[in-house]
Amino acid sequence: MSKAQRPESPCEPREPTRTGMSKEALKQAYIDNLFFIQGRFREVATPHDLYMAAAYTARDRLLERWVRSAQLFKSSHARTVCYLSAEYLLGPHLAKTLINLGITQAAREAAEELELDFTAVLEEEEEPGLGNGGLGRLAACFMDSLATLRIPAIGYGIRYEFGIFDQRIEDGWQVEVSDNWLRNGNPWEIPRPKICFPVCYGGHTERYRDADDQWRTRWVPAMVIQGVAYDTPILGFGTDNVNLLRLWKSEAAESLDFQAFNIGDYYGAVHAKIEAETISKILYPNDEPEAGKELRLKQQYFFVSCSIQDMIRLHLNTVGPIEQFDQKFVAQLNDTHPALAIAELMRLLLDEHGMDWEQAWGITHRTFCYTNHTLLPEALETWPVALLERLLPRHLEIIYEINQRFLDQVRVRFFADDARVARMSLIGEDGERRVRMAHLAVVGSHQVNGVAELHSELVRTTILRDFHDLWPERFTNVTNGVSPRRFIMVSNPRLGRLISEVCGNTDWARDLEQLRRLEEYADDPTFQARWREIKTAAKRDLADWMAARTGVDLDPVQLFDVQAKRIHEYKRQHLNVLHIIRTYQRIKQDPDHDLVPRAFIFGGKAAPGYFAAKLLIKLVNAVAEVINHDPEVNGTIRVAFMPDFNVKNGQRLYPAADLSEQISLAGKEASGTGNMKFSMNGALTIGTLDGANIEIRRAVGEDNFFLFGMDAETVAHRQAEGYHPWEYYRNDPELRADIDLINSGLFSHGDTSLFRPLTDQLVNHDPFMVLADYRAYVEAQEHVSSAYRDPARWTRMSILNVARMGRFSSDRAIREYAERIWAVEPLPVESGAETTR
Repeated sequence: MSKAQRPESPCEPREPTRTGMSKEALKQAYIDNLFFIQGRFREVATPHDLYMAAAYTARDRLLERWVRSAQLFKSSHARTVCYLSAEYLLGPHLAKTLINLGITQAAREAAEELELDFTAVLEEEEEPGLGNGGLGRLAACFMDSLATLRIPAIGYGIRYEFGIFDQRIEDGWQVEVSDNWLRNGNPWEIPRPKICFPVCYGGHTERYRDADDQWRTRWVPAMVIQGVAYDTPILGFGTDNVNLLRLWKSEAAESLDFQAFNIGDYYGAVHAKIEAETISKILYPNDEPEAGKELRLKQQYFFVSCSIQDMIRLHLNTVGPIEQFDQKFVAQLNDTHPALAIAELMRLLLDEHGMDWEQAWGITHRTFCYTNHTLLPEALETWPVALLERLLPRHLEIIYEINQRFLDQVRVRFFADDARVARMSLIGEDGERRVRMAHLAVVGSHQVNGVAELHSELVRTTILRDFHDLWPERFTNVTNGVSPRRFIMVSNPRLGRLISEVCGNTDWARDLEQLRRLEEYADDPTFQARWREIKTAAKRDLADWMAARTGVDLDPVQLFDVQAKRIHEYKRQHLNVLHIIRTYQRIKQDPDHDLVPRAFIFGGKAAPGYFAAKLLIKLVNAVAEVINHDPEVNGTIRVAFMPDFNVKNGQRLYPAADLSEQISLAGKEASGTGNMKFSMNGALTIGTLDGANIEIRRAVGEDNFFLFGMDAETVAHRQAEGYHPWEYYRNDPELRADIDLINSGLFSHGDTSLFRPLTDQLVNHDPFMVLADYRAYVEAQEHVSSAYRDPARWTRMSILNVARMGRFSSDRAIREYAERIWAVEPLPVESGAETTR
């Protein structure tokens, strides 16, 4: 009999299989779940079966805590945060759940005794890619922190059947592959078919008198679908509190039209089902064609309608009177995608619950808060009035009424200022009439926040200046943060163990200011050596992964210079590429030139319809192809592109990076959270005074940050006086040589036209002022090389970066929201006695 099958000694106390936390309880639970849920025995189990059994074993230990949390929140009428976000980039669940439960080591030992490869089981998990980037990852970090801080919360979103595309690189180009993340099932969710709500589209409205002879409005829709809830428990770290992530799936009200079926119209019989399910089918359809715009608007309304109806249901079932709705719930709009929730709550209060306008508006205004995430004008969401009129006629009426009442206030406050009235209107009248969703979000919310100090200041003084003039008390800042559980404990367990050794326990993971204890070891040679060993091990892990996936060999001795984020011109990946080409040219011109060996590593996805970003990916890979095959340089520099950058792959990258590239044009990045993840793992930052870079630099110390480039004020001044990129190209011989080398066809097999769209844009327009910051960037990179030549200096800087990152925990951000915006209090769930089930 193998050790995995040996019976327990009758003298040993036995924990409940479903809830026990010991190694023995986990082993028995795993065997049971493999057999009773997966229907497999070990000899025929696939790797996916082995993962699913592990996932169910971990989930079982969440459920009792989840039920106790829900019971407490209901009985106490706890004020609850509802986080409305169109995106959630959760990352893999299993490793983080084990950490939050405090059973990672027990699970590892159980796996060893069951003769399982623990790492392989973790690797088998499919990542739910329910977001594009920072917005969705921030929502996931916030859900983790809300539970950790014991604040009752519900996250609402969409259960996209297909998440953000998987990225392949073929001949240097990005190729999008559908992300069918649900194809093998999702063990972390629980379907709630009885929690479903009707969602209406189209039709018309009509006026009528109610039983009290009051005029009311009735919406007569053309189409009604159902939103069905799927629930995922979110456990906090070091607590029994479990919050709820509720995602909505769209379904047809009736799956089959029997009348159509009976007359032979088989397509028509299932047409409603197809049309309904399309709404939650895919994350962010291409909104260039009209059909894409319509589907995206349908998605946004679908999830806010289900969410607001659910909040009302919960309120009536717990607190009671609808008039107290805003005392039970506070709703945070994560950017403008959920802004229609304001009009939807008004509709429900007015039309379904018979309130008058003033009462309904008071409740609505006290319920909502709005986070702005962008300063780019093209990213401020607007919708054609004609589209809203066709899809959501009742909501357009309500928006018109909100606008009329709001503009009456503006006219009184800013007497005879018609230009200001036009600027502040919820309806843009320039060209096609459009509803400005950011304006609706500001007017309908009692608090508006940016996500970094600079960003919040620019929100107040630029894009929402008129609103700040009217309501200065409504505007505040909450700088973003990231979860140390995900981005140290899961991503970098070696570093996590060292920090726990220094701090004496793992409490630092929910009190990140404890990282300050590392400072006293910053100059200790023995500690520095251990620090370098951890970094080298992470670099070796990444190098092995990259070699297997891309064929590019990276040497852990090299400085790992990493830029991983969404591919976009404002992120300025092309500035990084120009520096690589400058380094390449210097080696070719002087083979004896003393250069620090570097591996330049990129990662990120370009929006499928964004030609310039996709051409940037091609350029990176084209430069990599030449450099990596040039024997004169490939011992000194290498270039690699990580395919399919996501949360899971980011966990490989953050611990391995020596240098973090945060090089956006000042005033364009709202905050950034990648900058925090890299710095939290000991990477030093080269960056501009943009987004949260400013606060990171202040926290870690100016001597531990490589600063370059213009600040936001200089950028604005330079643009106002007229920016002429051609002059930089003409006057800087090295810059000119770098751009000319791209145009020469060296990186495109002689095709001199392939990259012309990028280089012509840089030389003739350069909207993100790459050429203006080029020289300062190249000089800053020389300072990087100088510092890296001194291992003791570099390691000291790395240690201090980690030690001073406490402010950038998402726990701190959530505390600020709770105290200054939401007015919510923690509600601890008491540990329950384990019982045999």
